[in-house]
Amino acid sequence: MKNIVLIGMPGAGKSTIGVVLAKTLGFTFIDSDLVIQKRENRLLQEIIDDIGMERFLDVEKEAVLSIDVSKSIIATGGSVIFRHETMEHLKEMGDIIYLKVSYEEIERRVNNITTRGIAMAKGHTLKDVYDQRVKLYEKYANIVIDCNNKNLEEIVKDIKDSIPE
Repeated sequence: MKNIVLIGMPGAGKSTIGVVLAKTLGFTFIDSDLVIQKRENRLLQEIIDDIGMERFLDVEKEAVLSIDVSKSIIATGGSVIFRHETMEHLKEMGDIIYLKVSYEEIERRVNNITTRGIAMAKGHTLKDVYDQRVKLYEKYANIVIDCNNKNLEEIVKDIKDSIPE
């Protein structure tokens, strides 16, 4: 059986939704950010601070390319969409679901922007990151789930209802 890959902004709920979805479907849950941290033996923010955003994206690509699973929910880092090869690998593995959340909601949820491990260019704001990424999330997604004004159970149900049998 195919995997389900969750993409979206930091704070969109990929990990939280992914865990509940995995339990609901009887799938395994994988968080690609945790795969990176385990491979590098340090926190995402430490990696970004040490090697910069562009090199971090390559580290992220290598970590994601190492994932070879089935019947899994894969919660990706928000920056995964910056490497085409990474997204092609994920697309081959399963359905790509974009968890769409408004900028206002992301801004409300993400209050640790400098320590969270968000890959963003120097001088960019959270709004810059949002504006840059949304079009890429939409480009790569097979399915878009509007998460605005919905609770966790409603989002999980929407995902279950949207995935092909």
